[in-house]
Amino acid sequence: MVLRRKRNIYSARAAKPIAQRTCVACRRISDKRTLMRLVRTSEGSIEIDRRGKREGRGAYLCPSQECWEAALKGKALEHALHASFTRENREQLLQCGRDLLKELNSGKG
Repeated sequence: MVLRRKRNIYSARAAKPIAQRTCVACRRISDKRTLMRLVRTSEGSIEIDRRGKREGRGAYLCPSQECWEAALKGKALEHALHASFTRENREQLLQCGRDLLKELNSGKG
């Protein structure tokens, strides 16, 4: 009598799916990790969420100056975050975006 070993069909791990998100400015779909997340907290403030784990309503932007300007110029970001921005909010977010993009670009070189 020959004993046969059964193959374990559950041993091979399936590849974990990569989360996809859409940039609110250019509508391009990309990996969640490559986009930058803005979040509206429960207090109503808008913050940049670097880790992507902060609690609140989120929206994603490409790491490009054009997308940041387009999102803050139009109403797409306000609509996605269910918030309204004052002129000061827009200026502050645009400056934070510029600083973050400079930091990211200097880290690549």
